Amino acid sequence: MSEENVKLLGVVGAGQMGSGIAQVAAERGLPVLLCDVTRELAERGRKRIADQLDKLVHKGKITAEQRDATLGRISPCGSLEALSECDFVIEAASENQELKQQIFCDLDRLVRRDAVLASNTSSISITLLGAQTKRPEQVIGMHFMNPVPLMQLVEVIRGLCTDEATYQRTLALGRALGKEMITARDMPGFIVNRVLIPFLNEACFALQEGLGTVEDIDKGIRLGLNHKMGPFELSDLIGLDTVLAIAEVLHRQLGDDKYRPAPLLRQYVAAGYLGRKSGRGFYTY
Repeated sequence: MSEENVKLLGVVGAGQMGSGIAQVAAERGLPVLLCDVTRELAERGRKRIADQLDKLVHKGKITAEQRDATLGRISPCGSLEALSECDFVIEAASENQELKQQIFCDLDRLVRRDAVLASNTSSISITLLGAQTKRPEQVIGMHFMNPVPLMQLVEVIRGLCTDEATYQRTLALGRALGKEMITARDMPGFIVNRVLIPFLNEACFALQEGLGTVEDIDKGIRLGLNHKMGPFELSDLIGLDTVLAIAEVLHRQLGDDKYRPAPLLRQYVAAGYLGRKSGRGFYTY
């Protein structure tokens, strides 16, 4: 297969990130198999994409014909076996190491031997995921930013065994999706989250210590640092459980207490206050 062309893209995980990746790929003309643990969940992901496209139609940014063409390129499925003929698969499941390891083990067994297996992980070792397969040289990180249709950046992460052909195929796919790419070493948090998560976590410590309210801390960062979103707004968008999971990876793997998750962040996650996706985080939605 030519490194420049992906003929059939598989996306594992039909949640916020997986459906966003599928949407962008389908908008760019790629046929996509959107897979989750059940067909119902995959259909729900496709419905999420349909809702987003409907909004664009109503705003006059795309036509109804473009919406229908994009949706027509997305096929939901409830089994990894359906991805057998994909030549590139992007895993976008929950940020759970054991889950991702199992998925890569299964993908290696089920997907054609020349396919690239990529992970959208925001913190988990690509080398570790590659070690679950018999093709570690074809395993790579492709970390999209949230929300995928709006954010231009993709971090590309080479594992210890990732070969040059896989790297070039991944860059080619990123270009085909209209994304800007940076390359990161396979170290905890890569580039973006290595810097971002301690920032979000420190905001939690500031709130816990009573330095200011949620609103004032967010406003201070927006206006004082010229950020588009405050740390609590952004945490709610990402998902507090995801922020906590990445902070735990940084703390565990780097062994430095500066990455220690704030007790308040743990408390919010324990209460089910996960952000926008649960209806409540630092703000109520």
